Formats: sequence, structure tokens, C-alpha cells
Amino acid sequence: MFRFTLFLIGLCGALWLAACAPTNAPTPASPRELVVMTHDSFEASENTMREFERANNAQVKILKAGDAGAALNKAILAKTNPLADVFFGVDNTFLSRAIREGIFEPYKPASAAKVPAQYALDPEFRLTPIDFGDVCLNYDRAYFQKKNMPPPQTLADLVQPAYKSMTVVQNPATSSPGLAFLLATVGTFSKDRYLDFWRALRANDVLITEGWSDAYYAKSTWGGKGGDRPIVVSYATSPAAEVFFSNGKLTEPPTGNVLGDGACFRQIEFAGVLKNAKQPDLARKWIDFLLTPQFQADVPTQMFVFPILPDASLPDFYRFAQTPKNPAYLSPADIDAQRDSLIKGWTEIMLR
Repeated sequence: MFRFTLFLIGLCGALWLAACAPTNAPTPASPRELVVMTHDSFEASENTMREFERANNAQVKILKAGDAGAALNKAILAKTNPLADVFFGVDNTFLSRAIREGIFEPYKPASAAKVPAQYALDPEFRLTPIDFGDVCLNYDRAYFQKKNMPPPQTLADLVQPAYKSMTVVQNPATSSPGLAFLLATVGTFSKDRYLDFWRALRANDVLITEGWSDAYYAKSTWGGKGGDRPIVVSYATSPAAEVFFSNGKLTEPPTGNVLGDGACFRQIEFAGVLKNAKQPDLARKWIDFLLTPQFQADVPTQMFVFPILPDASLPDFYRFAQTPKNPAYLSPADIDAQRDSLIKGWTEIMLR
């Protein structure tokens, strides 16, 4: 009995010493927070976001800050004390301004060599291209079939009498696709003549809305809200989106695209590491992640644009998404230098 008691005392003492002894086993580090500042249209699937978080012991916070222009303005105003670590959503209409303001750190991701050269507009990779999409005109296929007339093929067709009172566009001062379409007209007709086109379009009874949703859903003949306009400025991926969101009801899109030379404007979206970021190494890993097969494959079904990498997988319904052979083009520097004056000229012609 005495020996058994000594055994218990010794065992308890050993357990107590083991409990109190220091251990070399590391404790798991708490996830670091990565703040991603972006526009209101950014989307990524939960599985994709969780993959980055698991791989990097991180927690991603998405900070949506308005449309692309408004979000960039907020990032510029806060550049000495940034609101985020990384920014997603600068497009080529604001690229030169973003670079001129000096808010991004150069970082060339490992997969940069896979990005087609025509999209790598910043050779220092302060901004890395992630996706692209084309703003163009959508038309109601059934409407033109019923009228037994061809849909427009070019911008010049819109001012013909046959297409009077058919087109709805967005105000370029308040709408991203509206601005892109304005730039398409400048790239097609030149800075000196683009307003001649807009005068003729106004005479042909074009309708102007403040934003894309109102134009596409409320004013179009296919939007389901009693609209009477069969031609709307939208995206070349919109017909594919119509099929996707029909949940199997549609096997063909109700709309088609006007893809003639100069009728579309290509928007390229970029991401970059913000200067003075709290988590710069994690921000660089995020840029790398945006060019991984997983994120690139996520882009089409989340934001309905094309992934920037040519070998990225596309969903089956993207067979209805088209890309124009010859979209209109203006360099980012020209856009930056002329944006305000182009919008002002348009406003004086179209809204006064």
C-alpha cells in the first residue's frame, strides 16, 4: 500500500512537471488580414477566396468603394495612409492617372510572362492585367427578325433613318460603359469628328440614361419592363450572361452583338500593390493568385469578362460570348489627357 502511494505521488509529480515545463511546439499564428480595395462590381466565388486564405493563413477583406473611377479617387486621396493593401479594378481608361499619382508599388508576378503583350500596358508592372471585356452594342434578335431588317453592323449605321428611335446609350459622365462607348466613337471617328456622329445620333432620337441597369433592363425590348429600344450599349458577354441567368430556360441568347470595326471598346482591368500597405508581402501573393488557373477560371462566371491568360478555362456558355476583331483604340495616355474634355464636349451636344 505504501509503495502504491509513493507511485501515485511520483506519477502526479511527473504530470505536474510535464504540464509546467516549457514546450518548443509552435502555436499556430493568427491569420493576417489582407484588405482588397475594389469597385462595386467585383465578385469572386467563396471557394476561390477560401483557397487563397488557406494557402496563406490569411483573411481577405473586400472593401468595395463605388465604381472604378470613384474607388480610384478614394485610393488616391488616402495614398499616405492607404485604406487597403491591394487595389483591384483600375482599367485602361484610368491607367495613366493611377500611375501618375504614384500610389502603386512595382511588382512583376511569376506568371507575368503568360500575359499577352498587348495587355501589359505598364512595363514596370505597377499594375498587372487580370481580365478584359468589350463594351459594344447589344441588339434584340427577335425584333429585327420580325421587322425583316438587318441589325446594325457599325456605329455609322446607328444614324441611318432606318434605325431612328432604336438606340439607348448611357451618360459617359455617370456610367463606365457609357464612357467606354464614347471612347469607341472617338477612336472610330477621331477627336475632331466624334461630335458630328453624336449630333447625328441625337437627331436620330437616341435615348440617354444615367446608368447601365436602367438602359439594359428598363429601356430595352428584351428587358421585361416594357422598354421599346432594341439596341443598347452593353457588353459583348451580355448574350452569354442571358443564357447563364436563365437557369436552363434559354439555349440561345435573345440578343446579339454589333462587332463591326470600331464598334466596341476594350476595357482591361488591372490590380496592384498599394504603397505603404500594411501587408505588402501578402498583397504580392494576392497579385500572384489573381493569375492562377483557379482565379482566372472564376472570372467568367463571377464578373462576366474574359480572363487575361489565353489558356484559362472558359465555361460552356461562353460560346455565346464574342470578341471583336478590331475594337476601337485610344492609348491610356490619350484617354487621361482628353477624358474630361471629351465628356464636356459630349455633354454640351447631348444634354443641352
